[in-house]
Amino acid sequence: MHNWRIRSAIGMAALVLSGCMTAAPVKVTRFHLGAQIERATILVEPDAAATNVSGLESGLYADAVRSALAAQGFVAADPGASAPLVARFTLTRAVRETEPARAPVTIGLGGGGFGGGVGGGANVGFGVGKTRAREAYISELRVQIRRGAASEVIWEGRAQHQADTRSPDAQPPVVARKLADALFRGFPGESGRTITVP
Repeated sequence: MHNWRIRSAIGMAALVLSGCMTAAPVKVTRFHLGAQIERATILVEPDAAATNVSGLESGLYADAVRSALAAQGFVAADPGASAPLVARFTLTRAVRETEPARAPVTIGLGGGGFGGGVGGGANVGFGVGKTRAREAYISELRVQIRRGAASEVIWEGRAQHQADTRSPDAQPPVVARKLADALFRGFPGESGRTITVP
C-alpha cells in the first residue's frame, strides 16, 4: 500500500539529482579596435597546435564557426582556399570535479499498525542516486580574425561553457553550436567586456 509513496519519493529524488545537471550560460569576451570590419570572404581553420580535441570534434567547431559567421554576413571560403580574412580558432576541453562523491539519498518509509488488536510496524530505508563524484566539461573556444598577407589581428574573442558530463548540453555538437553562436552574437561586440549569454 506504500507503492505510491515509494514512487513519489523516487520522483522527488530524481528531480533533485537532475537539477544539478543544468548547464551554465556561456561567458564571452571580445577584443577589437572599434574599426568597421568588412563582411568579406573568410577562411575558417583550426590552430591545430593549440587544440586538444580530436579532428572530428574540431570539424564540428569549424562548421559551427562558419555558420555563426555566415549569420553575421560573412561568406565562408572553401577549406584550403585563399581569402582576404582568416578566422583561426582554438578549442580546449577539460574535466573538472564539481562535487565530491557522496552517499546516496536515503528515503525512509514508516509502516503503519494492523487492526485486530495486534500492533505492528516496519521502517524501510533505501538509497537513491549515484555515489560517484560529479564532473563537468569546461569547454573554451577562442577565435582570431586576421586580415591580409601580414595576418593583422583585427578581432578576437573567447567563449567558455561548463556542463555536467552527463548532461545533454555536454555533447560536442551542442557545445560547438552554443559557443560559436554566443561568441559572434552582436558581432563585433563591446571590446574588453565580459558578458553572459544564456
